Amino acid sequence: MRRSYKFLLRPTSKQQQAMRAMLADHCDLYNAALQERRDAYAHPSKTSVRYGDQSAQLKDIRTADPDGQGRWSFSSQQATLRRLNKAFEAFFRRIRNGDEPGYPRFKGKGHFDTVDFPKDGDGCRWNSTPHDTQVRVRLQGVGHVRVHQHRPVQGRVKTVSVKREANRWFVVLSCDDVPAEPLPATGRAVGIDMGVEHFATTSDGERFANPRHARRAADELAEAQRALDAFPKRVRKSLRTKKHRQSARRVGKLHAKVRRQRLDHHHKTALALVRAHDVIAHEDLNISGMTAAAKPKADSDQPGVFLPNGATAKSGLNRSILDAGWGQFLGILAGKAESAGRHVIRVDARNTSRTCAECGHVAKENRVSQAEFVCGRCGHAANADVNAAINIATRAGLALSDAA
Repeated sequence: MRRSYKFLLRPTSKQQQAMRAMLADHCDLYNAALQERRDAYAHPSKTSVRYGDQSAQLKDIRTADPDGQGRWSFSSQQATLRRLNKAFEAFFRRIRNGDEPGYPRFKGKGHFDTVDFPKDGDGCRWNSTPHDTQVRVRLQGVGHVRVHQHRPVQGRVKTVSVKREANRWFVVLSCDDVPAEPLPATGRAVGIDMGVEHFATTSDGERFANPRHARRAADELAEAQRALDAFPKRVRKSLRTKKHRQSARRVGKLHAKVRRQRLDHHHKTALALVRAHDVIAHEDLNISGMTAAAKPKADSDQPGVFLPNGATAKSGLNRSILDAGWGQFLGILAGKAESAGRHVIRVDARNTSRTCAECGHVAKENRVSQAEFVCGRCGHAANADVNAAINIATRAGLALSDAA
């Protein structure tokens, strides 16, 4: 089994300066490789530049710039070029599928926050001082950086990543051969319905509150963003005064706090479900489709005029769904279930909220309100979310009294 571990780094001021330079140089490498691909395609010959071609140039680049690109790990620079290559592969895949292409963009230094080391021991070394009481990670060009390791690392460290979040630094370890830690069987199975009024509702009637972290921080975030936007454009683009940097850090810290709060809530909710049930069923949600902007409705009688399309209400719902973070939660749930020896089943999400759990009648009118469900055929009345969770469990073939 594969698992990732994320630990806070405690670098010295000199090490922080070196890591910022490392991110900046990798960002320059990414942008230069992207520009080379753009120029090659714009050339009349329509030359194709691939990862292998750009990776072969690294030796000459490092030789020409020994105090810049030459300081860093060769493998980490290859990983940055592979990152660009994946962006182009995704771009061409979207074209083939008829989706919006989204051509790869240049990265600003403030938005390039991760450097990957594909192999432990090649440009980096986890627990580089095993005889020291303090765990450290060695990074080429940076040194031995202290790590706040709050839990043991199991398995074999495969890759190492250094990540910046606002003014904090983290190391992310991806480990292979992590042993499972199965929990005792409970004999219980459950279906869960994701929502925005309540974060999750189970077929047993249990509800998990939706803390709405982004909404609670919205006013403070808006104030911090207004203060940042108040700086003249010339300051935002080039000068980057001390006050501007402080304002930018404040915005980043607030967003990072919301992310940590959301992640903490997801881990605790997933752990509670995994500890209490052997089998968990949930909807296979198309979250990207659910959060897409409302499509404009053209008025056939008046060219150039558009009809109301509920865009305001839809954008509010989209914000609520993204604030809940269903995708991240379901990923965490799957990981914890695998580690604990539990089973997670995804079922078709269509009409789970419109189907009567008693007689199976499907109708839009069955959903009387956000919270109330009344079947138009048999008269069955229940909480709408609980009814949907029971339907999810039924589609997964679960016996709710005990796990199959």
